[in-house]
This record gives sequence, C-alpha cells and structure tokens, in this order.
Amino acid sequence: MTLLMYLLMFSWIFALIAVASNPSPFFAALGLVVVAGSGCGVLIAHGGPFLSLVLFLIYLGGMLVVFAYSAALAAEPHPETWGSEPVLIYAGVYLLGVVGAAVLVGGGWYESSWVPADELSELSMFRGDMGGVALMYSSGGGMLVIGAWVLLLTLFVVLELTRGLSRGALRAV
Repeated sequence: MTLLMYLLMFSWIFALIAVASNPSPFFAALGLVVVAGSGCGVLIAHGGPFLSLVLFLIYLGGMLVVFAYSAALAAEPHPETWGSEPVLIYAGVYLLGVVGAAVLVGGGWYESSWVPADELSELSMFRGDMGGVALMYSSGGGMLVIGAWVLLLTLFVVLELTRGLSRGALRAV
C-alpha cells in the first residue's frame, strides 16, 4: 500500500508541474484531472472516502466551469503543447524547485507517515473514516457553506466578464 501512496504522490507532483508549466488551458485540463484524482486517492488511503468524493465532485465541477470560460477566452489557433521548448523549460525549472524544496525540508519526512490509516493499527475495531462525515459537517460545515458561496460568486464574475459584445468587460479590451 505504501507503493500506491508513492505512486499517487509522485503523480500528484508531476501533474501539478504539468498544470503550472503549460500556458494553454486545453492541455492543462488533463493535468488538473490527474491532480484531482491523485489527491483524492491520497485522501481515500488516509481514511476519508466521503471527503474525497465530495472534494472530487466539487473540484471537477468548478474546474470544468473555469476551463470552459478560459478556453473560450483563450482561443488560440496553435496552442503550446507539453513537448514545446518553453513548456519544457518551465517544467524543468518547476521540477528543480520541487527537488530543492524536498532536499531542504526532507529531513523530517519518514516513510511511516505515508502509510494509510487502516494499516496503522493491527486490531482496530474502527475504520479511519468512521467519524469523518459528522466531523466535517460539525466542525467544517461553515467552511463548506463559505466555499460554496465563493464558487457561486466566481461563476457570476466569470459570466459577467464574458457576457458578450455589448456589455462584457473583457470584450472592450
């Protein structure tokens, strides 16, 4: 199971680098889907399947809305791909930054912290996600409501910016 955690974490890091280094929204969308999937896989392995499902659905829904509007605004005839030279240079710089940060703070990380929640105790009667849903709604319910309002406000802002030729703010530029 630790090997699966290594695979999920490394795919998460490489997908984040792919998203950050690519200026075109068409090719960065696949990286965002991989980031969401591998991050939710880590949450599932650490004992939060319901939280992972909620985050995956909300994140992918919000990402698709933002991707649709950014793809409509950035309609390029020849977008940059992952194999083009500027994108590879950016990816190399980001990878060097990640490796440098890992070397700098890597002394406190141990392999035992990557073990999933259900493998930490041999004879446990409870799973790692037993109280997760109730705790999320009791302690994090307000933050969940604030997050939903922020996503709704962002949707209205994007709709106002891309309204059309007569009234949109970006169309005048």
